[in-house]
Amino acid sequence: MKSRERVPEIKNLWAPWRMDYIKSPKQNNKKCIFCTKSKSLNDNENFIIFRGKYSFILLNLYPYNNGHSMVSSYEHNSEFHLLPENTQLEMMQLSSKLMKIMKSKMNAEGFNFGANFGAVAGAGIKEHVHLHIVPRWEGDTNFMPVLGHTKIQVDGLKETHQLLKSFF
Repeated sequence: MKSRERVPEIKNLWAPWRMDYIKSPKQNNKKCIFCTKSKSLNDNENFIIFRGKYSFILLNLYPYNNGHSMVSSYEHNSEFHLLPENTQLEMMQLSSKLMKIMKSKMNAEGFNFGANFGAVAGAGIKEHVHLHIVPRWEGDTNFMPVLGHTKIQVDGLKETHQLLKSFF
């Protein structure tokens, strides 16, 4: 009989501040928020930071951290590999520029950067390709979310939007 390896204990990540997003009405595949926001002329209302030729940057309305941004293609497509190469390249270049600005102007010490492609991968909006950039700081995950079910956001969406927008 072989000895069994000990299975690691499952940890819980509490994110109660995301409940507003979970409870919000879903799109029912009628209107894509990325398409709607990209076609709107009101960048401030939609927290659009920058518009490139093929893609744009906007703040996440339900952020995991201050400055949580998304880079989205203008093209409505659920598959990154099906986007034209110039769109893929611009999305990566904008992500890189945004992280550089966040390091310089927001003193970000690190980032969570990535995407969830498909519902099984965790995509909340699986129909439209978008990348996530979440700035991180030493100690930004502390006792408040665990004990107080409260996430501390040190700046508002409007203030963060204006700060980042001014550097593009």
